Amino acid sequence: MTGNANSSRPRRHRGDFLSPATRSAVMSRIRGKGTGPEKTLAAALAELGLAWEEHARDLPGRPDFVFREAMVAVFVDGDFWHGWKFNEWRDKLSEKWEAKIAETRRRDSRNQRALKKMGWRVLRIWEHQLQKSPARCAKRVYRLLEKASLSDKNGKAPRP
Repeated sequence: MTGNANSSRPRRHRGDFLSPATRSAVMSRIRGKGTGPEKTLAAALAELGLAWEEHARDLPGRPDFVFREAMVAVFVDGDFWHGWKFNEWRDKLSEKWEAKIAETRRRDSRNQRALKKMGWRVLRIWEHQLQKSPARCAKRVYRLLEKASLSDKNGKAPRP
């Protein structure tokens, strides 16, 4: 899968002391909605006086934050689950988890392309960015909303 000389041997995450069955059970309990990073961004956006819709089922990928009038979709991506710098650490995973995260990354790309084709502006915010500065992340969203508002006022169609 990775072209690694050791690819015939089963791989386990370095330092993983859980059995594969126990690890799977632990990982399956991780939530996809209402995560800590989402709550952090929501608090920062609320401080800016913004209102949004969450996890819109009618949009590809169910963006975490949706601003319909401005056609802005915001995703909050966990560093592990969505593969921040994935190529640097993918060989440390079992083949099962490597494949799972690789598929998540492909799905993220497909959903982002689909949203852009529909005329949406898409912003991805990584978990580590939120940990470092929630205010900076909220300002990125705010600036994108301003940009969308300005292009609408100038009579420009949203970018595909």
